[in-house]
Amino acid sequence: MAIDPTSPPTSPPRDTPRLSTRDKLILFVLCAANFMVALDFSVLNVALPVLGADLGMSQSALQWAVTAFALPSGGFLLLFGRIGDLYGRRKLFLTGLVLFAAASLLATFAWDPASFLTGRALQGLGAAVIVPSGMSLLTTTFAEGPARDRALGISGTLMSLGFTIGVVAGGVLTDALGWRSTMGLLAVFALIVLPLAPGLLPESLPHSLKGMGGAPIPDRPHLDVPGAITVTGGLLSLIYALTTAADHGFGRADVVVTLIVGIALLTAFAVVESRTDAPLVSLSMLRRRTVAWGNLGGLITFSMMSTVVFVLTLYLQEILHLSAWETGLVFGVQGIMAVIAGSLTPRVVSRLGARRTLVAGLTGQGAFMIALLFLNAHSWSVWLAAVAVSLASMPHVAAIISYGLTVTSGVPDEEQGLATGLVTSTQQVGITIGIPLLGVLATTSDDLLSGTRLVMGIDAAILLLTAALIAVGLRTWRPAGSGAVEAEPVGSR
Repeated sequence: MAIDPTSPPTSPPRDTPRLSTRDKLILFVLCAANFMVALDFSVLNVALPVLGADLGMSQSALQWAVTAFALPSGGFLLLFGRIGDLYGRRKLFLTGLVLFAAASLLATFAWDPASFLTGRALQGLGAAVIVPSGMSLLTTTFAEGPARDRALGISGTLMSLGFTIGVVAGGVLTDALGWRSTMGLLAVFALIVLPLAPGLLPESLPHSLKGMGGAPIPDRPHLDVPGAITVTGGLLSLIYALTTAADHGFGRADVVVTLIVGIALLTAFAVVESRTDAPLVSLSMLRRRTVAWGNLGGLITFSMMSTVVFVLTLYLQEILHLSAWETGLVFGVQGIMAVIAGSLTPRVVSRLGARRTLVAGLTGQGAFMIALLFLNAHSWSVWLAAVAVSLASMPHVAAIISYGLTVTSGVPDEEQGLATGLVTSTQQVGITIGIPLLGVLATTSDDLLSGTRLVMGIDAAILLLTAALIAVGLRTWRPAGSGAVEAEPVGSR
């Protein structure tokens, strides 16, 4: 038996290291790219009605403004994470930035629905390249310990902040400059980061792929094509089914068919990976307790918070009759609290360990959701909503940071792209599934207020149950006379 690497240190907490100027610039480039992608998830939401009128898109077609981005951004993450491991993360990251910038410009100057949706799809593909390669560059640039804790803390905070700011910025930009400015903002971000990246980021071929003097050896491991096809097809099918169900429910034939196809392909992927010599996703990686339970925590914290933001947006505008701008201000406070949490979480992790921080984060997020059970139709409820969701963002950010640390802890550098691909896949899928699975309960309820309370209750219960399961599943093992620290496979004793 082995000690869980996410257990707290037995020695006094280490001081947070000072980063060199170069390290700070590398961190800026990688975090700015993550922030940009997170912004893209929400910046267009408020602008959809105006966009549809301008480009002549029907109400049903507007769903594709979101789905066209979500499909490739979630479906190709694992594939590009592994490609980065095998063929170099730096050049993959730069390729993603170029693609994202070009796609954002296409979406900004789109002249009809087809050109706009093409831009959105290419944005999603660029995001699928940028996120896993950028995250694995971060985890391999900053050594495991306080430096990586701090880097992931900043990255996780900006990721959460980007999603929140997108809601506010989308409304402000659309009112002031029109919907095209939301896409133009993303192009500006990409064009700022792109010139800085080549001179700062190191190439990071794994040690196993280098020969004498660090030169790449000619006989590289080959990409697992059957695994890539099945996992990408499975994720694409599931994401399509869930994003479509968010607008049209689970009764539609295409939702049912793609849901079945997605499950079948992911089952086939598991079979393929168990039989290939060079799997896309090593099953031993998935059997790591830290990987399995850490990703469950990430999936739940993202899906439950995205549900709350969606349902509260409806509640604030439909029940309390707030404007889009006023609603944005409610969530703007959440962004401030997220920044505070991001600066504090690495210190908490150094004292408690990533596992306990993850459990505490999920528990705290669930506790503040309980407060939202007391929402009503009176105007003072806006303060309850603002305070509860803002305070909940602190344990939420703690859960985001600690789940990333939990999953990547103890993983060799040559598999960091895969590990971070799993982390970011969990993020994308979590954001995607929360609204169709729970948000629909509020939108289909005869009474939106009752539906909102129901969703908050279920949300809190899922968070607290998950925290309890992870506390047990990632319990600490201390072998007699051993100071080793390693991850134990799921179910091992």
